[in-house]
Amino acid sequence: SECVKKNKLILRPLPGLPVIRDLVIDLSQFYAQYEKIKPYLLNDSPPPAIERLQSIEEREKLDGLYECILCACCSTSCPSFWWNPDKFIGPAGLLQAYRFLADSRDTATEERLSELDDPFSVFRCHGIQNCVAVCPKSLNPTRAIGHIRNMLLSSGT
Repeated sequence: SECVKKNKLILRPLPGLPVIRDLVIDLSQFYAQYEKIKPYLLNDSPPPAIERLQSIEEREKLDGLYECILCACCSTSCPSFWWNPDKFIGPAGLLQAYRFLADSRDTATEERLSELDDPFSVFRCHGIQNCVAVCPKSLNPTRAIGHIRNMLLSSGT
């Protein structure tokens, strides 16, 4: 392969992000886009005494979503991220956006969908699936983005 030549492994920094030094890249832009999705539970209800409970079925809906380690491999392999790095949230951010949309404990579905209903969020993804091919956790951001699209189209937002 291109990464292995003459029995030597070639390591390069992630493409599309500024290199600080050697393999160290500046992830500021990646995290700024990630922050836009409000990556935390939003719930209007008063907090319970102990915790917000979920059924086993509700919890299983989050499998394949919460495991993202925010390594940025998916975003840096995405042509939409290359073309609009300052606007496109990217596969990692959108995967996490769906993680909170799918969470039964989160009550901000309408607010979250409203924030994602713009030309540089969900609809910027062209389904190329580079993100799926490079994910070290074998997650599928493209599927999550498809679910968000369906939610947006169903809600008429």
